[in-house]
Amino acid sequence: MSLGLAPPEPPPVRPPPLRYTDGHLMAIANWKNQTIWTGDNLDIMRGMNSESVDLIYLDPPFNSNRTYSAPIGSEAAGAAFKDTWTLDDVDIAWIGLIAEKEPCLPHVIDTAGIAHGKGMKSYLVMMAVRLLEMRRLLKPAGSVYLHCDPTASHYLKLVMDCVFGAGNFRNEIQWRRYGAHNDVGQGSRHFGRVHDKLLFYAKGPEPTWNQVFAPLDRQYVESTYRYVEPETGRQFATTPMTGPGGAAKGNPEYEWNGHTRSWRYSRETMQKLHDQGRLYYSKTGYARKKLYLDESRGVPVQDIWNDIRSLSGAHKERIGYPTQKPLALLNRIIEASTEKGDVVLDPFCGCATACVAAHALGRSWTGIDISPKAAELMVHRLKQDRVGQQTDFTTQAVKVIHRTDIPRRTDVGKLPPYKTHKHTLYGKQEGKCAGCGHHFPFQNFTVDHVVAKSKGGTDHLENLQLLCNHCNSVKGTMDQAAFMAKLRASGLDA
Repeated sequence: MSLGLAPPEPPPVRPPPLRYTDGHLMAIANWKNQTIWTGDNLDIMRGMNSESVDLIYLDPPFNSNRTYSAPIGSEAAGAAFKDTWTLDDVDIAWIGLIAEKEPCLPHVIDTAGIAHGKGMKSYLVMMAVRLLEMRRLLKPAGSVYLHCDPTASHYLKLVMDCVFGAGNFRNEIQWRRYGAHNDVGQGSRHFGRVHDKLLFYAKGPEPTWNQVFAPLDRQYVESTYRYVEPETGRQFATTPMTGPGGAAKGNPEYEWNGHTRSWRYSRETMQKLHDQGRLYYSKTGYARKKLYLDESRGVPVQDIWNDIRSLSGAHKERIGYPTQKPLALLNRIIEASTEKGDVVLDPFCGCATACVAAHALGRSWTGIDISPKAAELMVHRLKQDRVGQQTDFTTQAVKVIHRTDIPRRTDVGKLPPYKTHKHTLYGKQEGKCAGCGHHFPFQNFTVDHVVAKSKGGTDHLENLQLLCNHCNSVKGTMDQAAFMAKLRASGLDA
């Protein structure tokens, strides 16, 4: 079915590799802006260049044990996903691969399985392998926001601590979705569940950060900005002028209008403020600084967000997609953690709200979803101009590119033929097959890609292994986890 998209991209031509001064390759995205992929996000992310993304927002399934589908007749009709997870041999095989990259992860996942059950263990395995790829994709100043709910948030935080480092945790944001919820009724025996969580982590110690502000609450304005200038009609509040810590902290001490204090400002600055009419004097002549309401940026946003409501049928931007999030939520995240021109990735993009918001805010973007409906909805939303307050949205050039292939990394430089690593691998594996674990002569081995090149794998030594002739024939084009699961089932695993 045609989605009305730009024609598929031809295979990329590899440009000459650019390098940092230390010899490492520069991080350049190996896809075009405004690309939507249909496929498994794990395979697609594996084919993306390292350190090529500034912000990742993901709204994955929550392990809610539910099946979601869009209402018939809505613009998102046909979109559906099953949020139920069961542990199988493939999941078990993935745990060994996860342990090679982050040894703490299997312990966290096993503990969650003991506490919550096999379904949670399977869900966390699925998330862990993808989060490891997301870590690789983020630039040093990049950030990731994982959207979840209390079903798995506490387990996911432990997984995120392992992947991104506990020291890079920034916030556990609570987004109050509802004023009330219908999950409370007779016999429910619990408080209403009205919030989601956003786990915010940085890639490194100095992430991109812009303080964002929310409008002032009306009651706060009435109680705080209670003064009005007779001449101008401007509302204002007042704030003390004394310097914190007094003279001991280096604040100048002098007499002003009959009051001697350690002031926040020098006498010259105080005089300028007085001349500009920006000082308010009490009955005793004590000076305070005026803070005008019309100059206020609002209140700095904290880690509880109760000013952004979830979408109802009355909202213009709602298209009927299950679990659709409001643009205001994504606007806040993107404005806080990116600059104009930065790259935003949503690997579970659904109806592409993060991509729509990124586009309206002048960021580059790409999204991935297992369903082709995401690409169709993205085009539809761009044409319908569903961004409300973003008035410059329709003036920006849009060319949505739909791809179903796996990108080929261009940040690895020119690698030697992968078969030349056979001797190195033989020594590394001590002559043992990476599948069955048996020892064989050198000539009995075949060099195999752990992650197939068709699935985003590279010719790097870390993605190569030696398999005996039998194991190589068993694996074929099979995924590594499925291959190990098949060996386990037949009793041939190492």
